[in-house]
Amino acid sequence: MNTTQKKNYALPIAMMIALFFMISFVTGLQNPMALIVKSQFEASSFMSQLGNAANFIAYAFMGIPAGLLLQKIGYKKTALLAIVVGFTGVGIQFLSGFAESFTVYLIGAFVSGFSMCMLNTVVNPMLNTLGGGGNKGNQLIQVAGSVNSFGATIVPVLGGYLIGNAAQPTIKDANPALFLAMGIFAIALIVLYFVSIPEPHLITEKSKTKHAHSALSFRHFVLGAIAIFIYVGVEVGIPNILNLLMTASPENGGLGIETTIAGTIAGTYWFLMLIGRVAGASLAAKVSSKVMLAVASTVGIIFVLLGIFGPLDTMVSMPVFQSNISFGLAEVPIGVMFLVLCGLCTSVMWGGIFNLAVEGLGKYTATASGIFMVLVCGGGILPLIQGFVADSTSYLASFWVIFLGMAYLLFYALIGSKNVNKDIPVE
Repeated sequence: MNTTQKKNYALPIAMMIALFFMISFVTGLQNPMALIVKSQFEASSFMSQLGNAANFIAYAFMGIPAGLLLQKIGYKKTALLAIVVGFTGVGIQFLSGFAESFTVYLIGAFVSGFSMCMLNTVVNPMLNTLGGGGNKGNQLIQVAGSVNSFGATIVPVLGGYLIGNAAQPTIKDANPALFLAMGIFAIALIVLYFVSIPEPHLITEKSKTKHAHSALSFRHFVLGAIAIFIYVGVEVGIPNILNLLMTASPENGGLGIETTIAGTIAGTYWFLMLIGRVAGASLAAKVSSKVMLAVASTVGIIFVLLGIFGPLDTMVSMPVFQSNISFGLAEVPIGVMFLVLCGLCTSVMWGGIFNLAVEGLGKYTATASGIFMVLVCGGGILPLIQGFVADSTSYLASFWVIFLGMAYLLFYALIGSKNVNKDIPVE
């Protein structure tokens, strides 16, 4: 790739990084929206997680079709289609505020999930291609990953700020965040429409080759796919249910923390994921995926146990990421602090699980990636289960769901990740 081409690709690279931000922003929007629908529609903890579930369950429907779409119509058209779908999904959530309809809100979250899945399928390989592959392509993906984490950090903080001290917040209170999302989608659509994008993976002829095996023939991949399902659920469930725990009144089993402060605390969980990803990227060259996942899972289990059993009357001053992009101190129960610290552990899990699961798959790796995208739907299903447990028992007791998830990830790191199917040809 020559210098002129790199110059031409600066704008689409910026747009892809912006879309990386949008993936986490629109997905994370379901966190503060859960507080809103719980208030506006008098929903249970289980129902409050339905928007998040709709967003993630869309991956189950769109994961494999998105990969096929990428091969059939290419990066540019798939990205443009994803942006249109995303704009529509956020627009439907905006309209649900006027309709005052929980059903309309869920439809918007589901449509947004289709877009997030399509964008996830597009942006990683597109950035790698625009960067010319190799170290430069990987560097762009790492930069975009950090921006993605920043989006996840800011959205609960912004949500808490917008809701403020409203006694009964409504979806209309989140309109500025929805307008921001639609605005970025609109700008990205216009820019990408007018730029040229290379299409190295566009398939013009249908392949007739049939393989005797598949990615699912490998035990360590199947167990790894389950691990991804559980991991995304754990990653999302911790801050989502933690936000409900903090904002619910003491008579309803909560801590009665002001919504704005609770948003900064939940945002700090995602900020710690950003810190963990940066640190993990530097450690990855020296520490194996197996060791990294095992250590992260073990420490995560300890943090969750400390969070469950930590006394609610023992308060600590914890640095939190505030809405003005600065740090301040918030007084929180010590158990809440340990649950927030889980962000350091979940930050490095995706890469570790993915690397262990696709190791030794050879020609089946591409198919495996599509299956992984389908199982991202765990981010919607596990928090739903956790919300149900919270309704049946208590918010803190629901974190036993997270404990079990972390325990499975430790099992996968130590035992399940071993490739016992080395006799299957992969060339």
